[in-house]
Amino acid sequence: MLQSYRTIQQDSVHETEIKKSQFICSLKRVTTEEEAKAFIQAIKKEHWKANHNCSAYVLGDHQEIQRTSDDGEPSGTAGVPMLEVLKKNDLINVAVVVTRYFGGIKLGAGGLIRAYSGAVAHAIRGTGIVEGRLQQEIMVTLNYASWAKMENFIENQQIPVKDTQFTDQVVVTCMIDQPKIDEFEDQVTDLLSGQATFDTGEIAYFEQLVKEAD
Repeated sequence: MLQSYRTIQQDSVHETEIKKSQFICSLKRVTTEEEAKAFIQAIKKEHWKANHNCSAYVLGDHQEIQRTSDDGEPSGTAGVPMLEVLKKNDLINVAVVVTRYFGGIKLGAGGLIRAYSGAVAHAIRGTGIVEGRLQQEIMVTLNYASWAKMENFIENQQIPVKDTQFTDQVVVTCMIDQPKIDEFEDQVTDLLSGQATFDTGEIAYFEQLVKEAD
């Protein structure tokens, strides 16, 4: 099972204008080719009056599936440059469509490559990138007197927290890489002088923002 992955934070749409041509970049998280193709068709239907709806997608734990379409633009000037931006950012399970409404000024091959790749790069910056890591839920139960120490420890160690519950005691659910579970529990036990108990939850992917949206 994949230990970590990178993808876009969320689906999004971003617009840019280059020499009077409007470029609309639509990004979507997908997990299958069927989802990617359906997304592309939906954008084409929405923007049926556009001159071009160029597309690219990358799927699989190791980017095994890669597809592009220039949709009438000169070969190699749209789909491939768009795909390269996805790959450069190490993203998986993402589909992108760049819709172009021609503004009357030709851009040339180099200009098209820069326009389409730039539209995707701009959209990715605008939506942000997350990293998902396969981690174990560790529920730490402690008393209120120990919470300030635990909270400070979590912040200093940058430990991902899935949930915190305040009842008669504090129960904080931390997401820990499996090889580091024993080390984490030993550190917390020492920190709180043994005044904490640990329960194991699910193994799941936990996503954290690694590149904030502009």
